[in-house]
Amino acid sequence: MPSIQAPRKIVGIDLFCGAGGLTRGLKDAGISIVAGIDLDPACEFPLTSNNRGVTFIQADVNEIDSAKLSNLYPDGCIRLLAGCAPCQPFSPFRRGTDNSLDREWSLLDAFGRHTKELRPELVTMENVPDLANKTVFKRFVNTLKGLGYDVAWRSVYCPRFGIPQHRRRLVLLASLLGHVNVPEGGVSPPDFRTVRDAIFSLPPVAAGEADPDDRIHVARSVSPLNFRRLLASKPGGTWQDWPQHLRARCHRKKSGASYQNVYARMTWDEPAPTITTLAHSFGSGRFGHPQQNRSITLREAALLQSFPVQYRFVRRSEKVYLERVGRLIGNAVPPTLARAIGRELIRAACSSPLAEVPPASRSSR
Repeated sequence: MPSIQAPRKIVGIDLFCGAGGLTRGLKDAGISIVAGIDLDPACEFPLTSNNRGVTFIQADVNEIDSAKLSNLYPDGCIRLLAGCAPCQPFSPFRRGTDNSLDREWSLLDAFGRHTKELRPELVTMENVPDLANKTVFKRFVNTLKGLGYDVAWRSVYCPRFGIPQHRRRLVLLASLLGHVNVPEGGVSPPDFRTVRDAIFSLPPVAAGEADPDDRIHVARSVSPLNFRRLLASKPGGTWQDWPQHLRARCHRKKSGASYQNVYARMTWDEPAPTITTLAHSFGSGRFGHPQQNRSITLREAALLQSFPVQYRFVRRSEKVYLERVGRLIGNAVPPTLARAIGRELIRAACSSPLAEVPPASRSSR
């Protein structure tokens, strides 16, 4: 797809940048990202080593001064504030958990505060669909509308964007330059990318081993019991395919019948399930490899998230911690989705006569 160039350069800051999935996709679309902000120091290497020219700032978005963010934007640009606030408090995977005191609840309010103080021409936010039902999201939308933004949001289905994963995400776009739309994706079901498309060509590895040429193509070790369970598992099946002696105690209860998507294998010719921070663990979802007797590797999880195969998550001298890298991958915005968002933001800027008018100087803001 040919690139579209806005009348003035769009320059963004990525709040809650994580490993850089949102940054990478926006850059691929043609948007310049000057900085990523995150409290987790593990984010610095993947963000900066894969996204040239981006500065990592380790800071709490709740506490960083909006004036510091303002000074990161060059004069004369169209400013974008982007981010994906940590979604754990809103995730359906925490069903029944009391999370009312989680610090993450305040992060979307901090996003709204920075928007109010900076007044960037463009804003985008991505999160789990369940956030749309929460008061904090409605407050965020009302803040944007009260500032004069045109706001659009919807739940999008990742396979429609060519992402090999049954993931749904809430995407919000807002603009002071005029009307903006949320992209819907144009891929139809017969052409959805599959697990096979994403990971089939990778070298085989055994449980507990890593590819010598790619240290994050590493599979978690499995216990002897879980290895026998893997042998008894069918692609697309459930633990109900196992003989009784392999079933966990919870599976033998009536309530266990509802947990069909744990201890299960993926299917080659369908998109993967939603990749979570624990996608490297067989017992945490349908994360068994379709053919090999192991859970998927970190690299496979990253590919199913649509990261490029060469994307680096750890330094060469650094030990690969499954939980740390798995968190970075599972929490990331799929870069392919971010690229579609970036292209829509550029289209919005291109269609607006306001985009051609230089902004007021910093001293007048």
